[in-house]
Amino acid sequence: MAKFAEEYPNREFVQQVVAQIPWGHNTVLLDKVADFEERIWYIEKTIENGWSRNVLIHQIESRLYQRQVLTDKVSNFQYRLPSPQSELAVQTLKDPYVFDFISFSQEMKERDIEAALIDNMTKLLLELGTGFAFLGNQYHLNIGGEDFYIDMMFYNLNLRCYVVIELKTGDFKPEYAGKLNFYLSAVDDILKTEYDNPSIGLLLCKSKNNLIAEYSLKDISKPIGVSEYRITEKLPDELEKQLPSVEDIRKRILQPPVAAIAGAFDKKR
Repeated sequence: MAKFAEEYPNREFVQQVVAQIPWGHNTVLLDKVADFEERIWYIEKTIENGWSRNVLIHQIESRLYQRQVLTDKVSNFQYRLPSPQSELAVQTLKDPYVFDFISFSQEMKERDIEAALIDNMTKLLLELGTGFAFLGNQYHLNIGGEDFYIDMMFYNLNLRCYVVIELKTGDFKPEYAGKLNFYLSAVDDILKTEYDNPSIGLLLCKSKNNLIAEYSLKDISKPIGVSEYRITEKLPDELEKQLPSVEDIRKRILQPPVAAIAGAFDKKR
């Protein structure tokens, strides 16, 4: 309570902003967020999205503020979307996206990651942000008598538009933007109605060179953002300590149990 009074001396500010979230949320913010502007941002997002305390903790620990506000985002939204949709789309974009509910393996392909995201749809929607509704994966489009499949299709209720997501396990390549531009043209022609805003594309890559991505989007006609994603690449330290090492496993395989040796010896006698 003393820290609360010290941090928020303005009574009017407390009543209008801080009092809009539960006390437990306030204690989390006081303990975990030192920067005042960042703390206010989390308060506003909590009010806007109705985050529970656990969700708020998750967002802080996943550094949502840094990924959504401070990051150097790569998109052409400001040139391809009318205002205020362009500003809202930029605010919605994150870099990187954190899919820490997926365990990485070297053999994983796009379809494997996509399947894991679909299996964890609630967590995926939380990471994508407010307003996203899932329409399907490997979303089928028939164009000119040929079949095409979009990795993941969403509709964003705040942006009032379709959101096409393509997932790549490697580095960003310029040709990815061209393919996504093609998909967006098709979606706008086939699915978009007069009540929908222009569709938006999001390329999720394991890594990207910002300059290459910016040049790739410069003359693309459709609104596209490029972001990296992160997934779990190692076990938590607590769990890793509980597992046997490679040496332990080898010893168990190569050395017969003492009881078995003794039994064989007795039988021989």
